[in-house]
Amino acid sequence: MNYALIVVNVIIFILMYASGAKASQKWADIYMLTPAYPFLWQFITYAFLHGSLMHLLGNMFFLYLFGNNVNDRLGHIGYLIFYLAGGVFSALGHILAASLFGNTIATPVLGASGAISAVIGAYLVLYPQTLITIVYWLFFIGTMEIPAIYLIIIKMIFFDNIISRSAANVAYDAHLSGYAFGIISILLLRIIGLVEGDQFDLWSMIKRWRHRNLYRNMTAEGIDPYAGKISKKIEVTEVKTEEQKLAEERIASLRQQIMTLITQGNLAQAADLYLELIKEDVVQPLPKQSLLDIANQFMSMGKWAESAAAYEKYLSFYGGYEYSGQVLLMLGIIYARYLPDKEKSLNYLKKAVVKLNDPGQKKMCEDEIKRLES
Repeated sequence: MNYALIVVNVIIFILMYASGAKASQKWADIYMLTPAYPFLWQFITYAFLHGSLMHLLGNMFFLYLFGNNVNDRLGHIGYLIFYLAGGVFSALGHILAASLFGNTIATPVLGASGAISAVIGAYLVLYPQTLITIVYWLFFIGTMEIPAIYLIIIKMIFFDNIISRSAANVAYDAHLSGYAFGIISILLLRIIGLVEGDQFDLWSMIKRWRHRNLYRNMTAEGIDPYAGKISKKIEVTEVKTEEQKLAEERIASLRQQIMTLITQGNLAQAADLYLELIKEDVVQPLPKQSLLDIANQFMSMGKWAESAAAYEKYLSFYGGYEYSGQVLLMLGIIYARYLPDKEKSLNYLKKAVVKLNDPGQKKMCEDEIKRLES
C-alpha cells in the first residue's frame, strides 16, 4: 500500500503538469484545501497534489523511508485508512491554527506532508529505537546513526516545525497536527491492543521507565530490590502496630493469591501481583518453582528489569538447586541484550558455562561470551 500511495502521488503530479504550469493550476484549484471555505473532498484531495518536482520528491522520499515499516505493522487496508485520516487531521489542525492566528486563512494548501507527518509519528511510536543513518556536512561530509526517537522529536518536530518557521509557504501547523495525530492515535491503539507491539516500541519503553522508577523509589527508601537487602536501620519493637499487622495480612493475602493463580496457570496476573508483593516487602521469597515461573513470565512479557530481579532473587535463595545454570544463562543474555551491562553479563555467563550440561545451551553461552569479549 505504501508503494501504491507513492505511485498515485507521482501519477497525479504528472497529470497535473502535463498541460503546463498555468493550466495545471486552474485544473487543481478546486482540489486544493482552502482553509477559509473548505469543501469536504478537499480534506483528501489536497494531500495528493504537489506544487513542484522537489516538493513531490521530498515528500515521497520520507514516505518511502518511514512508510514501509508502518505499513507492515498496520496492514494494507489499516495503513490506507490511517494515511488518509492523517491527511484529514492535518488539514483540520491547519484550519484551526489559521483561524486562530488569521495569517494563512485565505492561502490554499496542497501536499502530502501532513499525512506523511502522521506516518512519521506512527513510526516514532512503533520503532523508536531504530537507528537511522543520516548524512551531515560541517567542514567535511560524514554519516552518523541516530535513534529514530531523537531524530524525529528533536530535528523533525521541534527544530524543523517549531523553531525554524521562516518559510512563508510551508504549512507548519499541518505538519505538527499530523505528528500529533500519528503519535497519539497509534499509541492509543497500541495500549488497547489493536496494533501489535513488541518490547522495543514506545509503549514498552514507557512501561519499562515506570518500572525502573518504581525500583529507584524503593532503592531510595533503603531497599535493594535485586539483592533483597534493606540498608536502613530498622528499630524493632516487641509490640506490632496496627499498621504492621495490616501489612503482614496484606503480604499473606498477596502470597496466597499468587500461588492460587500459578496453580490455575494464570501467570500474567500472578506476575502483576508479585510486583505488588515486593512493593510491600522486597525480601519475600516464593517457593523455588513459583519464583522461577514468575521470572520466566516476566521474560516472556519483555519486562527485562523485573525478570532479572526475579532470576537474581532465585539465585540468592535457591542458587544451589537445579536450573541455576539456566538462570545464570538467562541473566547473562538479559544484561547483554536488553539491560546493557557487559560486566554483569560476562560474570553470569562465565558462571553459567561451567554449570550447564545441555550442549545447545552451553554453546549459546560460549558464543555470547565470545561476542561480548570480541
